[in-house]
Order: sequence, then C-alpha cells, then structure tokens
Amino acid sequence: MRVVVVEDAAPLAYRDESGRLTGFSVEIARALCSEIGANCVFDVVAERDALPRLLQGKADIAATGIFETREQRGKLIQADPYYRSFSLWLGPADASPGRKGIRVAVVGDSIQEDYARRQGWDVKAVRSSGELTRMLIAGEAQAALVPMIAALQMQKSRAFRGLGLTPTVLRAAELSGDISFGISPHRPQLKNDINAALARIKRNGTYDRINSRFLPFRVS
Repeated sequence: MRVVVVEDAAPLAYRDESGRLTGFSVEIARALCSEIGANCVFDVVAERDALPRLLQGKADIAATGIFETREQRGKLIQADPYYRSFSLWLGPADASPGRKGIRVAVVGDSIQEDYARRQGWDVKAVRSSGELTRMLIAGEAQAALVPMIAALQMQKSRAFRGLGLTPTVLRAAELSGDISFGISPHRPQLKNDINAALARIKRNGTYDRINSRFLPFRVS
C-alpha cells in the first residue's frame, strides 16, 4: 500500500537525525498499516501534490491533512478524524490579523491560504510548514497563519522566538476542524479498514503513546 507524506512538517512529519521519516502523522499511519496487516511504502511529496496523487490512483492513502478545492470537493474519500486542529495568527503585537501592509506566510494549498486570500490579505505561500519559520526570520513575511501544531514546532526555534510574534486563535469555522487521512477513490474499501484500525489503536493505547511522544497535549 502506497502512503504519501510530507517531510518538512514537524511534529507531524519530518526526518529524524538518522534520516528516518517520523512524526505524529507518520507513526499513526505506520500503526494503522500494522493493524490491517499491510506492507506500506511511504512516498514523500509536496503538500499540494498529495491530493492529485490520490485522485490519480498513484497513492492509496495520504497521511496528512488534505484540503479539497471547490472543484475537487466530493471526489476524495476521507477516513475518520485522527486529530482536531485550529489555526493561529502569529504576528506583531500591534498588528491585527490581516492588517494592511503585513505580508502573511501560509502553506500553499492549505485551508489557511484559502482563508487568507479570500480576506484579501497580502499572502506569500510556501511549500511546507518548515519553510514558514525561515521566511519570517528572513523578513520575507511579517506574520503567519498556521495550524496550531505547526506553531508549536516553530516555537522551538530561538530565532523565531526572538521575533516576538504574538499568537492569536482565529475563530473562523473554516480554520478549525477534524483532520482525516485521505483515501484514494480507486481503493474505497480501505475506508472501513482504516476506520476499524484507528478505533483499535485508540482502544489499545497505541494512539495515546504516539500522541505523548510527539505532542504536549491530547489532540483526539
């Protein structure tokens, strides 16, 4: 079974010091593969390529939160949610979200990019959440709109903390919600298998162990 992941989105998906793919989403995917007895091969892709791979049948599962465009809505099969997310505005203390003159960094093809563009904000899209910190430190953007888990990782950078950006939870409904693995429409039977496996790892403690390993709070 072919699983697509990203590799620059810690703590969800990244490479450790030995070069091995790991992270909360990656290890949940490995646990699900083990539960259903599948030999899973992980392919690293850019965030924007995950959904096309699924729709074209080039991947069976996307172990990353998938955002469907309006044109693609309804074509993707989604498993039961594996965590819940909300979005944070990270910006100067004196700058309200979207203030004119503030360039906002977002991950391309994300719900955050879609929201920011619909608000008419000055947006700079990057390929992965790992690039957000580098862009802010370089001064190419003055703020960012990011998923809560990405913000946690960004706070680990001393240079990022030195920017003094203030986090604000944005309450817009479209910026929060349940996150699920995507399943290829060419493998619809996988939905029941994945959902049953997810329920089992939540009952047997595997999910909680992975949660505690990568995140400082429960996300289910």
